[in-house]
Amino acid sequence: MSRQALPIAVVHLDESCLGNGKPGDNPGGAGGLVEIRTAAGIQRREFFLHAPATTNNRMALAGAIAALQLLGQKGNRLCLLIISDSEYLVKGVREWAPAWEKRGWTRKGGVIENLELWRALWQSLSLHDVQFIWVRGHAGHPKNEYANDLAIAAATKQETSSGVIASGYHRWLATKQSSGHFPGYDPDAAFVALEARLAAGERFPIKEE
Repeated sequence: MSRQALPIAVVHLDESCLGNGKPGDNPGGAGGLVEIRTAAGIQRREFFLHAPATTNNRMALAGAIAALQLLGQKGNRLCLLIISDSEYLVKGVREWAPAWEKRGWTRKGGVIENLELWRALWQSLSLHDVQFIWVRGHAGHPKNEYANDLAIAAATKQETSSGVIASGYHRWLATKQSSGHFPGYDPDAAFVALEARLAAGERFPIKEE
């Protein structure tokens, strides 16, 4: 199947670690908002996961692995755009990991932190035609903010979803807009714009404002 013929999906990822960097076990979570076009129109679903003792960076990697593997179940292959505010994840997968893999998963100047997660992510990339891009966190991107809320809730409640589930994004956005946030924002139009770029075969820059 050609790249252009693959179903197109966009995933907005975020991660959380309560007490990140402090001594002791710091609970964390990750969340993802999935957008895909089906015969019924644009559909939105979500997933979230938790860990009892982790870091922001580990949860960013875990969230990306979960997205790739959950969406690749039963051999499903997508033209996939993953949008994250984790520079560690996006720069790592686009700039660092290719060199590490060529050197047998070693790096100059010391060990690779979170090596087992990097290797799992690298293996999972083959499931889809996937690109990763970075957006600035807490900068008014509604879908990134929703993924952030999913991640914080997963970390706080220590809950993991049963796969990819129905999304509460539309209700969340309506509540936010009724309070004056994100005025005029059209989530469908935002998806359609990215969908068109992916369908045209665009290779995205590492940073998307």
